[in-house]
Amino acid sequence: MTVNHLPVQAQSQLLDVKSFDTKMASTKDKIVLDVRTNDEYNQGHLENAVMIDYYKPDFKQRLAKLDKDKPVFVYCAAGARSEGAAQALMDLGFKQVYDLQGGMNAWKKAKMPVVK
Repeated sequence: MTVNHLPVQAQSQLLDVKSFDTKMASTKDKIVLDVRTNDEYNQGHLENAVMIDYYKPDFKQRLAKLDKDKPVFVYCAAGARSEGAAQALMDLGFKQVYDLQGGMNAWKKAKMPVVK
């Protein structure tokens, strides 16, 4: 009897604020991706974050231009957009995607640093 081994589907990791922060701090060459709107971004974002608005029609084309070899730390306001963005990144061939559970709301609630 033969068993078909399907390739393991890579998936993003949903991390709480503390784990997300620790992983980000220990990862040298990374992309921090904010998928909120420009207004949301301007009210405060994570340090060195690249903003690509989830609602823009060219969202996936812009994601595709990012370096697939770098780990991506993605977040939004509450977690829904970043979940969609994390899936889109995986579909585009990114291998390491970390999604901030609870988004910026959880980050701020935990009194974590925000830059403007």
